[in-house]
Amino acid sequence: MTLEECRRFFAEEIRLAAHLTSSALVEAFARVPREDFLGPGPWKVASADVGIGSVVYTATADADPRHVYHNVPIALDISRDLNNGQPGALAHWIDALELKSGDRLFHLGCGVGYFTAVMAHVVGPQGRVLTSEVDPALATRARHNLLPYANVELHAGDGAAIDPGECDAMLINAGVTHPLPLWLDRLREGGRIIVPLTVPMGPTLGKGVMARITREPNGLSARVVTFVAIYSCTGARDPQLEPLLTKALTSGGLMKLRSVRRDAHEPTETCLLHTRDLCLSTTALSVGQSAA
Repeated sequence: MTLEECRRFFAEEIRLAAHLTSSALVEAFARVPREDFLGPGPWKVASADVGIGSVVYTATADADPRHVYHNVPIALDISRDLNNGQPGALAHWIDALELKSGDRLFHLGCGVGYFTAVMAHVVGPQGRVLTSEVDPALATRARHNLLPYANVELHAGDGAAIDPGECDAMLINAGVTHPLPLWLDRLREGGRIIVPLTVPMGPTLGKGVMARITREPNGLSARVVTFVAIYSCTGARDPQLEPLLTKALTSGGLMKLRSVRRDAHEPTETCLLHTRDLCLSTTALSVGQSAA
């Protein structure tokens, strides 16, 4: 197979593995050269069926870029167990964003920029992507890798400290205890945010669920997309909320997430995580409900 054929086969593999509905996203996986974001080969390929903390890497036979076009993570820094992510998992989250040409997107935690480039391809030259990476070494690599993408702006630093401006979509690629109120404020009408709500499973890792929050005409609807294990975003974590989130996760209540309430109200049994600024709720938005 030629390199172009491998990329096309890879895109179709991801379509099936992640149940993608966006043809534009499939096309982006076929077009964006993954090897440009991984450093020089040979590469260390991770086993497809192991999780964070137990990854086994196998070196490719040589530096032929056709080796990287499989639904497996590729090592970036084995000493820190860093890889560029499993394409099928990230693709599933991106697909849930329902990106369109011309969208303005905020991407927290871009790593070396590969999936940022994929999303930049989907939103096209009329769209804009603001992305961030807190790790200095990864941010330096991402800045270089994303130079060909004129519609991408990179911020090296804590993405939780950024005001992203008005956005049509946000992908938060690091675990938080709650969606920051600023993120919710910046969602345009119909705007979508994919955010991992996690509890600690180690000093830098967490487990929980990927949630999609959508700004509807009458409030913020929410639903769980998938389970997740992911590195934590220290700038968007409140240790006091972790016991509440743990209870919601272990009891199965978090799977019943239906809305994010911003109105003042007393906690009830429908409140999964209740704070002064927001509430993760099992109550669905009702027709005619006022926007919060």
